[in-house]
This record gives sequence, C-alpha cells and structure tokens, in this order.
Amino acid sequence: MGGIDSINEGFMDKRPANYVPLSPVSFLPRVAKIFGARDAVIYGNRRYNWSETYSRCVRLASAIQKAGLEKGDVVTVMAANTPEMFEAQFGVAMSGAVLNTINTRLDVETISGILDHADTRLLITDAGFAATMKAALADTPNKNIIIVDIVDTQDASSAFGERLGSQTYEDFLDTGDTDFDWQLPDDEWQAMCLNYTSGTGGKPKGVVYHHRGAYLMAMGTVPAWGVPTHPVYLYTVPMFHCNGWGHAWMMALVAGTAICTRIVAAEHIFKLLHEHRITHFGGAPIVLGMMVNAPDEVQKSPDWPVKVMTAGAPPPPAVLEKIEALGFDVMQVYGLTETYGHVIQCAWNETWDDVDFATRAAIKAQQGVQFTHTEEISVLDRDTGLPVPADGETIGEIVIRSNTVMKGYHKNPEATEEAMGDGTFRSGDLAVRHPSGYVEVRDRLKDIIISGGENISSVEVEGILYRHPAVAFAAVVAKPDEKWGETPCAFVELKAGESLEEAEMIAFCREHIAGFKTPKKIVFGELPKTSTGKIQKYILRSQARDFG
Repeated sequence: MGGIDSINEGFMDKRPANYVPLSPVSFLPRVAKIFGARDAVIYGNRRYNWSETYSRCVRLASAIQKAGLEKGDVVTVMAANTPEMFEAQFGVAMSGAVLNTINTRLDVETISGILDHADTRLLITDAGFAATMKAALADTPNKNIIIVDIVDTQDASSAFGERLGSQTYEDFLDTGDTDFDWQLPDDEWQAMCLNYTSGTGGKPKGVVYHHRGAYLMAMGTVPAWGVPTHPVYLYTVPMFHCNGWGHAWMMALVAGTAICTRIVAAEHIFKLLHEHRITHFGGAPIVLGMMVNAPDEVQKSPDWPVKVMTAGAPPPPAVLEKIEALGFDVMQVYGLTETYGHVIQCAWNETWDDVDFATRAAIKAQQGVQFTHTEEISVLDRDTGLPVPADGETIGEIVIRSNTVMKGYHKNPEATEEAMGDGTFRSGDLAVRHPSGYVEVRDRLKDIIISGGENISSVEVEGILYRHPAVAFAAVVAKPDEKWGETPCAFVELKAGESLEEAEMIAFCREHIAGFKTPKKIVFGELPKTSTGKIQKYILRSQARDFG
C-alpha cells in the first residue's frame, strides 16, 4: 500500500522530457518564431518586431557575459520606458544575471546605497539622468562598475546628456553574438530580479524575484484582465516599478505590441491612444486624474474597448465616474513590490451591472479578491491570528500565500523571517472583508504613503525632519490629494525658543530627499502624545484629511 507515488517511486522522477524550469524568457523565442513579423515595441520613430526584439535580447545577453558577468551577478538599469528597458526585462535574465531597475525619481544618496548593496557589476543608465547618476557613482563605495550609456535621440536631456561610460547601449549590443546559446535557468527558483522598496525605517530593502514567480505573474494576469492575443499596450507604468507589473513578459506571452513612452501626460496619452488604437494600459490613479482633468480639446474618447489597470490609493469616485464616461473600463488591483505587483483584483461581477453609480464606485474602490496566480488572500486579526468576519467593518492585516511572493530580502534574513516566518507573507496593510468576500484596504500598518503610485515611508521623511536642529518632534502622515492620491503632510513640534517657516522646512527636506517624498504641507504646533510619549498619529491623520 502507499499509492501511486510510492509504487512508482524511482522511475517517475522529474526528467528533461517532463520538467522544464518556468521562466518568462521562454515566451520570447516562441513569439519570435510564430509572430516574428508583428510589432513588439514601438517608441516614437523606433519600431522593432518580435524577431528583431528577440535578436536584440540575445545580443544583450551575450554582451553581458562577454563583459565578464557570471550567474547571479547584478545588472542595474536606470532608464525611462524605452526599448532598452523593455529588452532588459528579458536579456539580463537570458545571460544568467539578475536585473535591478532603479526608480528614476530617487535621490543621490538612495541610488548610491542601492549600487553598493546590490553589488552592481554592470550599470546601464540613460544619459538623461547623468547628473544624478554621476553623483551617486561618486558617492557609492562600489567602484568596480562597468557603465553603458543609453542615448535616446528622441529626448533632448538624453541626447545631449553627459556620457558616463565608454560605450553606448547600441555599441554594447554590437559586442554580443546573434547566435549566442542562452539557456533557461537550471532552477526556476533562481534569482531573476532585484527591486528595492522602502521599509518602515525608510532604508530600501532589496526584494528578490525568482523565474517561477515572474512566469506565473505574466500567466495569471492574462485571464484576470481578459487580455486577448495581440493587444496593444501603452506602457505608462514605469518599468522600474515591479518590472512594469510584469507586463513586458505578458506582451511576449500574448504576442502583443508595447507602446513605450517616457512622457506621461494627458495630451501625450490621448495622442498615443488614438494613433495606435491602444487596447490596454496601466497606471496609478494620478494618471487617470490627468486624463479626466485634461482640457476638452485634449480629451478624445475611444470608440473601441480600452481596459485600464490601476493600483495605489483607490481612485476617488468622481475620477472613476469621469474616466468611465470617457469610455475606459477600469479595474483596480492591489499588490506590493514583495509580491511582484498585483495579487488582488477588483474582479467585476455581472450581477452588479445594473447598480447605481454610487454603489458601482464603492465596489470599484475595493481591492477585491485574489488573482488567478494567487493561492490565498486572508485578512487576519493581528491579536488572534484568526480570519476577521466578512462584515465590512472588522479590521485585520492582509496576509498572502502565492508563488508570486518574493524569495526574500537581499542580505536581510531577519526582515525575511519577520515577513514570512509564520507561513504567510504579512503585508503590513490593514483591511476589512466585505460580505461579498472582497477585501478593502483601510489603513497602512507601517504608515506607507502612496503618492502618484510611489511608496513613501513616513519614517524616512520623519528622519529627515529630525535632522533639523530646531525640531523636537515630528510625524508624517498621508494627506489626500486630488492629483497624486496622497502626499506627505508633516506635523512638527519645535524646540523651545525656536521658530521656523513652512517654506524653510520644505526647502530643508528637498535638500535631503527626493522631491516626491518632500512634505507638501507642514503644520507647526504641539503634537498629541500618549502618557508614554508616543505620538498619536490617528489624530494627525484625521487633521490631515481635513486639509485635503
């Protein structure tokens, strides 16, 4: 007795015929062979079909190996949404290296720290960001970095930007072989990507993705979003953010066309929308806000179906109403850098088709239910560890089990154990579960502020405020913002005898952190505290909501 596995033990093991490591790079040779003549990437006057894109990715992989990089070495890319960034999503992994993409809005100190912590071996950087990157390279202890410059002739800042390396990206590709014999990873658990995100202390943590998770992220998005073969996708989501939500890999899976843009503005979006008959695009609620607030002469509704995926702070009902009135079908999703992006979707149920708009907007403001590639989403009471009742009122923490949960935090076993040690990934986000089963985020346990789709650690900003010699106590919370969704609002208690103007404090912050992290409002006065001296942030959040 013992069942089939016991009886057949030994001759039904994994073997090359029945077990191939999962990796999204496997989509690329397939699409090049079957749909090679179809457009893969379009960026202004540059256009590559899938056959050409495959060839360029192979040459990139070959060039990386010829540069001396080995399996597991890190290739860092700082670039806008251009073909080079798209190709990096495949070519780096095909070389066996690990792709680390950097947020182009980060400050010098943070970028310098990432280059050091990641042990970057090769840096591919757009000349448009040369000033920031040059300062970061000068500051980082990591001095053994090979530098390749992207020169984007369609952007003045890049075309005339300072060259930091000895060769351009195109020159680098020319060193690669078109017949390079790249291989799938030996193990689908092999590291594929390294993305940095802010933790509660503000110091970025390196999130490691594996090939298996990347493959399943692309696969799972297709049915959940209703993506057909040959979609035309506008890449407004930064490809430095969770590898562009995995949509580059998905485009290869469904033989789609990615329209790249480094300009995210309403006029440009509407122009590209009609020029290419876009069928899908994604973006933070700020992108939707740009579109609905654009002048009438800019807005031009599509006469074909267009699906939009949005993530971040829930879009205000007024924005949802306006964007859908323009002819767009919006689906909100939820996820974290640690989960490769989206793991929860507000899947629309046809029984809601006839509800009034207020009800419709309230439903669409919910984060929803698990994606097809997500095994389990639970909302647990933080004290008992038991699921909260589905009453839409009881708050618990979102916990996740999925093949698209990170391998762990790079060089940080303690944080990895804290996040996943109990068998689930603890999101740090507080939510309720509605009677429908849908999850709705109500607060952020770790006080992360989502501004324009970017995560800002309140603790990081508070650390900057505390650097000012006149500051006694400081607290940062989210303030509602029509354009950005949320912006940092700082409450500052000055030391006795000190005085400070709001503009001075904002200017001080701008000297030390990225502009998007800088508080947009400073409120001076005594901060509410508990008897033990802890600042009562819930009071400050209430006040900040009134400012919104």
